[in-house]
Amino acid sequence: MPTALTKAKVFIEALPYLKDFDRKVVVIKIGGSTMTDEKILPSVVTDVVFLEQVGVWPILVHGGGPAISAAMEKAGFKPTFVEGRRVTDAPTLDIAQRVLIDEISANVVNLIEKAEGKGVALNGRGSRFIEAEKRLVDGLDLGFVGEITRVDHELAKRMTTGGIIPVVAPIARGAHGQLFNVNADSVAWKIAAEMKAEKLVFLSNVPGILQDKDKPESLLTTLGIEDTRRLTKEGVIAGGMIPKIEACVKALEQGVHKTHIISGLEKHSLLLELFTPEGIGTEIHA
Repeated sequence: MPTALTKAKVFIEALPYLKDFDRKVVVIKIGGSTMTDEKILPSVVTDVVFLEQVGVWPILVHGGGPAISAAMEKAGFKPTFVEGRRVTDAPTLDIAQRVLIDEISANVVNLIEKAEGKGVALNGRGSRFIEAEKRLVDGLDLGFVGEITRVDHELAKRMTTGGIIPVVAPIARGAHGQLFNVNADSVAWKIAAEMKAEKLVFLSNVPGILQDKDKPESLLTTLGIEDTRRLTKEGVIAGGMIPKIEACVKALEQGVHKTHIISGLEKHSLLLELFTPEGIGTEIHA
């Protein structure tokens, strides 16, 4: 009986949040270990399907950098990066397309269907859902690396309101049909801004922003934009966390209500963040 009461309490506790998110867009970006762990990814996808079933409109954006690098090395190519951006020549772009769209997106859509949801892969190869222009980094030409310029928010709206979960890979189309490899964090914040999302959530390999990276108990649960700038200057926010923080800030400046960085390694962390008063991870607000 206590178990049944506990379950009832969970539903009651979640009710106000279910009302808040009813027919609201939530953009979820997954990457890192979340993508590669065969136990974690199905759990995350199940959470996303749950969101859709209770009236939330989720959009799933994924990366795949480690998988692209592994595929390149297997093919005899050495991955090269400049300021965190992958140098993308024609062979690298071909590998990136195959890994991101034909393998990762296809796998996520399959997992959605196994969880009795409906998912469709969206990218710039199969449509003009995301468009980009060539990007130079400090004047350097990195090949087919793009900066996202447009999202077909009308297409995404039709899909989400129709009960379909868009699964977005960061391959975008240029003005003349050329494809570009774009940063998945940038794709996530741009989609969130274009869709007037209620939340943008990054599933990371860490619990959130830590005051001391070696102490999980030093988690900073709530930060404002100015706090993130200060912590970046102090070196608390560093490395791969910087582009995620920058994406959160851009999203907030473009009207997204709240952004979150949470652990994708903790089971049901997405639901805990959205539907409990305590939440989990770090919330970043304007």
